[in-house]
Amino acid sequence: MAPPQDRPGLSRTGFSKKAQFGLFTSYVTAIAGAAIGLVLLIVSLIHPASFAFARSAAADVAAPAGHVSATSRSAGKSVIDVVAGYIAAGSKNARLREELAVARSKLAEAEAIKSENRRLKALLGVRETDGMPVTAARLIGSSSSSTRRFALLGAGATDGVRVGQPIRSATGLVGRVLEVGNRTARVLLITDGESVVPVRRVKGDIAGFAQGQADGTLIIRLIDLGINPLRKGDVLVTSGSGGLYRPNVPVAIVANITRDGAVARIVSDPAASEFVVVEPIWQPITELRSGEQPAPE
Repeated sequence: MAPPQDRPGLSRTGFSKKAQFGLFTSYVTAIAGAAIGLVLLIVSLIHPASFAFARSAAADVAAPAGHVSATSRSAGKSVIDVVAGYIAAGSKNARLREELAVARSKLAEAEAIKSENRRLKALLGVRETDGMPVTAARLIGSSSSSTRRFALLGAGATDGVRVGQPIRSATGLVGRVLEVGNRTARVLLITDGESVVPVRRVKGDIAGFAQGQADGTLIIRLIDLGINPLRKGDVLVTSGSGGLYRPNVPVAIVANITRDGAVARIVSDPAASEFVVVEPIWQPITELRSGEQPAPE
């Protein structure tokens, strides 16, 4: 006997019920999820701190991965910085060396300006103390290769310079004018062998003459012979005798004692006296003849 055939209607009806049940379940699940999401959204809006614990827990779970990522970025950045620094090191070092050279040059220039200002201020003090000078100028040359001791002054007849006028720096006597040109003048330094300056000791009024020795020192010869009263370290200034040099201008300091005088070193070194003052010839009023006028100060 042949088996009974399945009834198609019954089989389709059972399958439809299962599909409908699954579809209904998915709808219910979706609606429930949406409702729960809506409730959570409303709660988070009304009370944001309600889910802080969840955020903290999630952050704690993700922390190790964050540390690994941050370490990787830092290491990668360090490697890039090292490579870039190595590539740029040469140019940076060259630029720094150039800046250092410029800074050293500026520092030397500033020191020179400072020194020059100090000398100029000292000269201004001399001018205020001793009255009106003829002019102030530079010593622009010297006779270093000769046995004579001359200097070249950067001022001449057009500046009022005349033969015989004393030349001094801020520290002391330098020499006197020997020859005059229009723009320059030749100066006989006190260290020259032909230079003789009347001097006196500051303490005790001991008078004498200072003559150059062409080696940067002066030989001091006393007027009154006998017991030599000079001592090492005594300061000698111009005495004003002869009416050429103004009195009390520093000349030299005694270095060694001789039988009838001393050897002294000059106070004002011409090599270090870049700026000098030209003074008028000085002569005591008591020595003027009747009817003469004193030299201008």
